[in-house]
Amino acid sequence: MARTSFAQATWLVAEREMRTFLTTKGFWIGFIVTIAGLFALTVLPTAFGGDDPKVAVVGSASRVVEGKPLDVREVATVEEATELVRSDDVEAAIVPDGAGVKVVALNDPPSGVISQLVDAPPVELLEPSEVSSAQRSVTVIVFGLVFLMFGMGGAAIAQSTVTEKQTRIVEILVSTVPVRALLAGKILGHVILTLAQVVVLALVAPIALRVAGLSELLAVVVPALGWFVPFLMFGFVLVSSMWAVAGALVSRQEDLGSTMGLVMLAVMGPYFAVQIFFENPAVLAVMSYVPFTAGIAMPVRMFAQQAQAWEALVSLGILAATVAVILLVASRLYTGSLLQTGGRVKLSKAWAPAE
Repeated sequence: MARTSFAQATWLVAEREMRTFLTTKGFWIGFIVTIAGLFALTVLPTAFGGDDPKVAVVGSASRVVEGKPLDVREVATVEEATELVRSDDVEAAIVPDGAGVKVVALNDPPSGVISQLVDAPPVELLEPSEVSSAQRSVTVIVFGLVFLMFGMGGAAIAQSTVTEKQTRIVEILVSTVPVRALLAGKILGHVILTLAQVVVLALVAPIALRVAGLSELLAVVVPALGWFVPFLMFGFVLVSSMWAVAGALVSRQEDLGSTMGLVMLAVMGPYFAVQIFFENPAVLAVMSYVPFTAGIAMPVRMFAQQAQAWEALVSLGILAATVAVILLVASRLYTGSLLQTGGRVKLSKAWAPAE
């Protein structure tokens, strides 16, 4: 039988992958749950945590916090209170302001503190931000969960690869299509499926914000989504190639767990890292240039208006270059291990055929 061209073979494999997953109930159930979760996250309370807000109080301002559920730290001067705010030791400072008091905060008004005061005093922001910390928190959760969901969804590539090896269908496939086209088709098919889902989510997100009464956020969210989509796509290709190799290295589904560890770390690591450090601008800035974490960190920085467009382009360029390198490495490992059966194939043995 005549072998098809590389492009034709790649598209045939991609069509097969898409058709297989579009006909499964699990795919549609998971996608519907994701949309429902997006709506749920937008209407959750924007303030988290049950501890009393920590505040610094100067002099006579202490009278307004007596008997209030606040964690009060009395200091001698306004300068000392301001430093505590800047160092994030306290959420806000309450200082004398003429006959009354004033609340001093860093980025956005501390609603939890203000609500405990008898009268709402004037609020001075040392570094005003158009996006509140609560809004950043929700955005980090949403971006992180979407990245995690699609990244872990790439495991389907590994599972389908193992199934083809275990049933020996792969031997029939490689007789008509190049092995590299098989890899490219699997990745392309899942990239198209992922892109389609992301586009739907991007269209649904503004609707969810309006339902939650957060229409004013659209001006900030829409540009952030514009950056999130390409970063997510490149990130997905990166981990998808690793998932494919993880599947090609084993011949049975029950052995797949032995090769999945590194890929799961590449997917889950960035999620937890950004969740932990998103309030630390310096660490977040570094992570926005690291290929495996840039897919979440840079869009979050763009949403929080902590980065310029040129920074995002540089980060995207680094990510794209890394994807190209990983794809070349994955192609060699995939080609060298796909037709090897038995136990787990060592990386050195999978690499050897290309030497």
